[in-house]
Amino acid sequence: MARRKTTPRSAKPERTPQSRHELGARQHAIMTVLWEAGEATVAQVHEALTGDEARALTTVATMLTKMEAKGVVEARRDGRQLVYRPTVTREEVRRTMVGSLTETLFGGRPEELVSHLLDEQALSDADVDRLRALLEQHGSDAGRKGGRRDDA
Repeated sequence: MARRKTTPRSAKPERTPQSRHELGARQHAIMTVLWEAGEATVAQVHEALTGDEARALTTVATMLTKMEAKGVVEARRDGRQLVYRPTVTREEVRRTMVGSLTETLFGGRPEELVSHLLDEQALSDADVDRLRALLEQHGSDAGRKGGRRDDA
């Protein structure tokens, strides 16, 4: 009988460029502070976090170190402090996370995601008008870009 090859427990799954943009709620809260400030020290991030996102200073420092290893922030030394800044944009994170959510929960079908959102949210007439305008614009853009069009 052949021996099964085992992977050491310390081995981590390989990250795709997109997976590095997937953030947990606390990581996202930290990124929001950095996106708004441009750059910040651990103490400044800690001070800016409120409510459910508030954590001990050492926890924020640990999270920033892990986020640096993940590649979503970078640090530079300023005297004895590290100053962190985001290396990914809010839009990159949003695109990746919504894409992952759509794939995981809705089988990769964006229309199912939109249908779910419409079922769960109360919309004003102005909201509906804005959505119609976006759908018309998206339909025109998809036609020009060679995108998916069901009526073509």
